[in-house]
Amino acid sequence: MRKYFDMNPLRLFFGGIALMAAVSSSAQDALEYRAEALGNGSTGDFAPYFIGSLNGGKIVRKGSALLDVGAKVSIDRSKRFSWGAGAEFVTGYSTANRYDRWDASTKSWGFSQNRPAAVWIQQLYGEIKYRGLTLMVGQKAPKSALLDESLSSGDLTRSSNARGIPGVSIGFIDFQNIPLTNGWVQINGTIEYGRYTDDGFRRGQYNYYNWMLATDIYSTYKYCYFRTKPSMPFSVTVGMQSAGQFGGYTAWYRQGVNTKNENRGFHIKDIWKMFFPTTGNGNNFVEGNSLGSWDFMARYRFRSGAELSFGFQWPWEDGSGIGRRNGWDGLWGLYYKTPGRAAITGAAIEYLDFRNQSGPIHWAPGDFPGTDLTGEATGGDNYYNNDTYTAYTNYGMAIATPFLVSPIYNLNGYPAFQHNCARGIHMAVTGCIGAEIDYAVKYSWQQAWGIGRKPQPICSIDNSMLFDVAWNGARLLPGLKINAKLAFDAGRLRGNNFGAMLGVSYTGEVSFKKNKK
Repeated sequence: MRKYFDMNPLRLFFGGIALMAAVSSSAQDALEYRAEALGNGSTGDFAPYFIGSLNGGKIVRKGSALLDVGAKVSIDRSKRFSWGAGAEFVTGYSTANRYDRWDASTKSWGFSQNRPAAVWIQQLYGEIKYRGLTLMVGQKAPKSALLDESLSSGDLTRSSNARGIPGVSIGFIDFQNIPLTNGWVQINGTIEYGRYTDDGFRRGQYNYYNWMLATDIYSTYKYCYFRTKPSMPFSVTVGMQSAGQFGGYTAWYRQGVNTKNENRGFHIKDIWKMFFPTTGNGNNFVEGNSLGSWDFMARYRFRSGAELSFGFQWPWEDGSGIGRRNGWDGLWGLYYKTPGRAAITGAAIEYLDFRNQSGPIHWAPGDFPGTDLTGEATGGDNYYNNDTYTAYTNYGMAIATPFLVSPIYNLNGYPAFQHNCARGIHMAVTGCIGAEIDYAVKYSWQQAWGIGRKPQPICSIDNSMLFDVAWNGARLLPGLKINAKLAFDAGRLRGNNFGAMLGVSYTGEVSFKKNKK
């Protein structure tokens, strides 16, 4: 049975102990710690969509019994200079999945079995703040820069769906006032570079028959948002996110034969080339793989404190969608949130469309210098797939929206998104029952037609639903929380399966602040 390990478990253990020792001896006010026991089971090959998504890739498999432990010291935003650090490790057992595997020596199909490591790093990072700037080094859980993913289906560029990528980032800690605007215009943003650590998963899941295997890949991510004065009843946020992949090694396969290899490695100049994309190979292609989204959110706050928001994200791939040439493709959402505890604390409805990105014909004269065919028939964006870096994923999970079926679910061993030509609706409601119970109900409907280059003549449909209940047991034991989820998928796209998850967590705090006499 093939297993992939992120790092040696002993190195993980002693590294975490060292970080905790450093944190606990600090002059910061408090160390927050958390431990959670998680278990899930499903009738399908994987956990249902709403259990397996937007959880940092922790629970994806059909069955799991996990222990999630972590601790952190948070940055004190009230101080001019402050620092923070955190560590989170997951250990336990998850079921394995069988992926099709081509054996070139026997010219026959077999399979490989893949399961998560016995121990892995979920987070391990340190960060410092000076005034409004922050520097982070390590692996920190990603989240959407625009959307509330407790309600949303997920960000189109970077969501909380996949595990974080180790790296270095620098940016603003929050929105900062732009000088001379009297607070009416604010700016926020970050720049990040990192390196993927999922080579073992990629080798274990790949079928070695068609398309490619890409390893040793580096990543980049950046965003820049502008926001009008948030204290006003009406406020608007607008900007762009951009992510990228570069460097690494790629081996291409066709019908089980290795037809081409390319070792790009890593060069310091690649960092600059990915910051301002420039020509990389002399054929009018820019360096690396770039993708992202144009983002917009308008919010109105009522006197009661409740907020109603409308927003959208327009995806682009390799620059050709930046000029808004892909029709109505994107995420369009309406959101409601209210402060405090109420029967309904939040609601969302989103429409998602990815059908205008691609087609069976793609002709760009710039790709063929000297051609007499000057007409243009473009439309091969192929969202989240790339002909050099395969898919925009980490450990098989979409780094962006989980709405499109991630490659980890491809039991045929194909390493890419197979259904990115899709559309659908996502709805969610959250609320409270009494003083101790929180709930969430989510529903998703989707139609998918494969990808533009290989369209599927009959669309695949999916219906997914989630019932989520959490009980705050502070009355019994401060810091205790029990969370139960029931979810199902129905249709050809994700299959028919039913699953449940149970989590029991305890959260506490150790204070280092000296009492004043």
